Amino acid sequence: MFSKVMVANRGEIAVRINQTLRAMGIAPVAIYSEADAGAPHVTSAEQSLALQGNTAEETYLSIPKIVQAAHDCGVDGIHPGYGFLSENPEFARACREAGITFIGPSPESMKALGDKLRSKDIALAAGVPVIPSSSECLPGDAAVAQFVEELGFPLMVKAAAGGGGRGMRLVNERRELDGEMETASREAQAAFGDGRVFLERYVSNPRHVEVQILADGFGNIVHLGERECSIQRRHQKLIEETPSPALTPDLRTRMGDAAVAVAQGAGYSNAGTVEFLLDPKSGEFYFLEMNARLQVEHPITEAVLGLDMVEWQVRIAAGEPLALQQQEIQSRGHAIECRIYAEDPYRDFVPSTGILVRWRPPSGPGLRLDSGVAQDQEVSIYYDPMLAKLIAWGPGRDVSLRRMEVALSQFLVLGVVTNIPLLRAVLRHAQFQRGDYDTGFLEWNPAVTSSMIDDETRTVARALAAWASGQPMAAQAPAVEATDRTRTNPWQSVGERRLP
Repeated sequence: MFSKVMVANRGEIAVRINQTLRAMGIAPVAIYSEADAGAPHVTSAEQSLALQGNTAEETYLSIPKIVQAAHDCGVDGIHPGYGFLSENPEFARACREAGITFIGPSPESMKALGDKLRSKDIALAAGVPVIPSSSECLPGDAAVAQFVEELGFPLMVKAAAGGGGRGMRLVNERRELDGEMETASREAQAAFGDGRVFLERYVSNPRHVEVQILADGFGNIVHLGERECSIQRRHQKLIEETPSPALTPDLRTRMGDAAVAVAQGAGYSNAGTVEFLLDPKSGEFYFLEMNARLQVEHPITEAVLGLDMVEWQVRIAAGEPLALQQQEIQSRGHAIECRIYAEDPYRDFVPSTGILVRWRPPSGPGLRLDSGVAQDQEVSIYYDPMLAKLIAWGPGRDVSLRRMEVALSQFLVLGVVTNIPLLRAVLRHAQFQRGDYDTGFLEWNPAVTSSMIDDETRTVARALAAWASGQPMAAQAPAVEATDRTRTNPWQSVGERRLP
């Protein structure tokens, strides 16, 4: 077992990994940028090393700096978390060459699965259904003409090395195709250093369902059930739940078996997630991709199974065999996760920065908060705007949803604007409450965003954020017309509404 492990990440995931490492008797080591000095992931570690610079490129994405820092402090393992270098095979290889165990899959598996075209081939060889797609192509290639002739429109342009919605375009007619392919290629080159794109059949109104797997170095693989991830905005997940309200027991078994087959075909070891698109009309599912890392939404799996995903990652990387048998893994209850972002839902979700002058998360039965921030900390411009993840568990879906809605109503954040009003509006929507939704939920329900909050309370929220951050209100957002024009003092509304 490891004695000292560096967490090559920041924010809530680094804090969460630090907690498990300490519980296992392993000394956690943090790295941090100048902007993150004193952040919770630093103070929760036993040792920390500064990386000169502020931007991600200067710090959390710098393989030489991180490997050198790991060598300097004598760690025997590195956990990458998610994001940053977590799915970078060159980082995993650099760790191996430095004699440090990378707590994740091999660089060979990671490279194969990180390429969407190669991963499709792995899935096909394993007998798992995939969405019909072209080979790598450029505008005007014969592969483009053949694909359009066979499958027509609409279609998706996708980056071969893409993720997170980058390098992805929906094309509805021929005249748009060449331009969208070029745009997607440029975007992919800038984001991933790889401009290859391909075409894929468009599945309308799908559900996004993923299956968590664990695999050890001895050929043992289990799946840990599914997570429903269909509430998305611009291909970014906002709310996840497990179990999925869309799956029957038979479909759950088939998707779990398919996930295991993909992992076996890739020679995979450690934690991974196989993502599928589910066509709710036909009941058919298709392999989408495999994420070779811990997922943001892993806590809801932990909540219903009562296990620690990070602990199993560490044990597998240390050479231990899985002590879990598939028939022993039983889900209990229902869990839901909401991602709390520092984004302004009234200005098209632009990132919101400032000092967190008040940070008062909720507490109560069945609640868990994975947070990477603390009161009086600055939310900077340099990194992803996610502040925390709120998880609610209940013996049934109705209970977990009620617990989440109440918890969000009690979540007080001053200094930045957050997406909490949007999350609450989704939870209250009748369609979501029925479990009848897909990846186009926000696109096809514009009333969700318009019902987030009335104009007057919106003005109050902005005034509070502006006051807390010491900025004039105009710097936070354009002027907002109050519903009641006789009321011009937002502080009067604060007092009358008795906001927490």
